[in-house]
Amino acid sequence: MKTVIVIPTYNEAKNISELIDKIFALGIANLEIIFVDDNSPDGTANIIRSKQNNHPIHLISRKEKLGLGSAYKVGFTKAIDIGADFIFEMDADFSHDPADIPKLLQTAREKNCGLVIGSRKIPGGRIIGWSKWRQFMSTGAMWFSRKILKLKVLDVTAGFRCFSRAVLANMEINKINSNGYAFQEELLYHTQKLGYKICEIPVIFFDRQKGKSKLSKKDIIEFF
Repeated sequence: MKTVIVIPTYNEAKNISELIDKIFALGIANLEIIFVDDNSPDGTANIIRSKQNNHPIHLISRKEKLGLGSAYKVGFTKAIDIGADFIFEMDADFSHDPADIPKLLQTAREKNCGLVIGSRKIPGGRIIGWSKWRQFMSTGAMWFSRKILKLKVLDVTAGFRCFSRAVLANMEINKINSNGYAFQEELLYHTQKLGYKICEIPVIFFDRQKGKSKLSKKDIIEFF
């Protein structure tokens, strides 16, 4: 069984080398990473290239900043092309703990889940480093999204996910219109609509310690 992790990057030079080392230190059999880099001016792509001799890493370099959603669409397509059985979404900034990857993968295998979400909103999950105001805004946005789209999942915007190949292969990925963080809710909506089993397991989300957040006002407006 092949596991592929898709990680979009933009200016993650302070995080990327350590992240790669920690992921491969997990010892997961037949694991590969696809990085989709949007021409990071800080040299992120060069650091990734320096790791390719020692690890099974793919780098898709784009000429400009084209957005989170489009990066995942390109990465998912590549993952399917190279024969992935399980495909992860994951941030590059250590908001998602690499140590949780085996837990998501085990749940996907044992419970036959089409999608496993590393959830901050179920018992045992939480967010560290956000202000009370940001937590309040996030909770309100998720409530709104769940009501409008009739989503059953509690953590609508979670970016730590493990898909089975079938979900992404059977979904018309390129028809998803969202490109920013709203991509996550639209992808979830289509997964639920196709009837796949969706599981949530608790994770602790850490606000980034190095680098700058990519969340913009444009992303928030698009989400709503």
